[in-house]
Amino acid sequence: MDIAAYMSEVGQQARAAATLVARSTTAVRNKALLATAEALDKARDELAEANRKDLDQGRENGLDAAMLDRLGLTSQRIDTMIEGLRQVASLPDPIGEITDMTYRPSGIQVGKMRVPLGVIGIIYESRPNVTVEAASLCLKSGNATILRGGSESIHSNQAIARCIAWGLAEAGLPETAVQVVKTIDRAAVGELITMPKYVDVIVPRGGKGLIERISNDARVPVIKHLDGVCHVYVDSHADPEKALRVAVNAKTHRYGTCNTMETLLVDREIAEDILPLMASAFAEKGVELRGCELTRAIIDAREATELDWEAEYLAPILAVRVVDGLDGAIEHINRYSSQHTDSIITENYTRARRFLTEVDSSSVMINASTRFADGFEYGLGAEIGISTDKIHARGPVGLEGLTSQKYVVFGDGHIRA
Repeated sequence: MDIAAYMSEVGQQARAAATLVARSTTAVRNKALLATAEALDKARDELAEANRKDLDQGRENGLDAAMLDRLGLTSQRIDTMIEGLRQVASLPDPIGEITDMTYRPSGIQVGKMRVPLGVIGIIYESRPNVTVEAASLCLKSGNATILRGGSESIHSNQAIARCIAWGLAEAGLPETAVQVVKTIDRAAVGELITMPKYVDVIVPRGGKGLIERISNDARVPVIKHLDGVCHVYVDSHADPEKALRVAVNAKTHRYGTCNTMETLLVDREIAEDILPLMASAFAEKGVELRGCELTRAIIDAREATELDWEAEYLAPILAVRVVDGLDGAIEHINRYSSQHTDSIITENYTRARRFLTEVDSSSVMINASTRFADGFEYGLGAEIGISTDKIHARGPVGLEGLTSQKYVVFGDGHIRA
């Protein structure tokens, strides 16, 4: 296959389809989503067979148990994909919404209208259910999309793609509105991220290595986050029971997610009282603690190095540091945080407000677990990923994050004097 020619054709088709999707009605796009859900339900056997091929190939290639688990497409996960499509169909449509209309002294009215981005390229690994999640959000927000899943899930993704194509056709939309790249050649990724003529934005979902490569090589804007180095700071004005509950949840609810706490910061004033309670709770969960010198003087922990403050463990390992009050916590976070999610536990409103103002992350929390940094939990219905960028979308990226705005002007024969 001539990869460059193939990807150019995919890009041209996506650009043409984007125009048709953008002008389609909410009812048509919802019909496509619901028809895709119906197609997935009818194709359970086909999906299971395709996924079996991927799992067999994965075992032959030595994929570890965690990767095989992410790759699996169980009946329950198919149910979740179907329910996800129905939920996205029920979400309010952001496209065409006009806001901020104001009269100017000249007599014209000026406002902003929400519009699709155009063509969104999404590059992801392992989990075939991402194919449905990404396609549904892009379609609902009036965009065409090009999906490039991991080579390990090629059969599953193509089976899902056939269901999506059927759903689009049922709604009268072009099947090229959602295209799943058919080749596992990595050169396809290189082409996709360097086609600004056809692709408006790239969203990478995967490991740090994948995202770094795309960010460095792309000639198309990228919505991304590299790490999830999230912090919980326990202030001297914290409620101890609340602090313990939040910290344990932030670390142990799930270890392998980007919004899991990786570093616990404790105010020096209360360290001797709160750290033994924390250590006992984390020991019950099997979490290994790595602490600074002050931490290890109070509890049993391995010595933390500079690398531990920068680490996204994605494992039952937690870095712990005793800091000099709020100033020390903010200084540490702004130095080591990946600007994903950081939380303060305190009953002091003034300190909480200062934390909100001075911590420069995409989500900043008061008395809440970092695990809430999620599109569904934020009321977005679903998310395409998390962005730690400061331009366009920041934090969980839902339907609105896949759109832009343009100015609209209403007049009645007005001319500029």
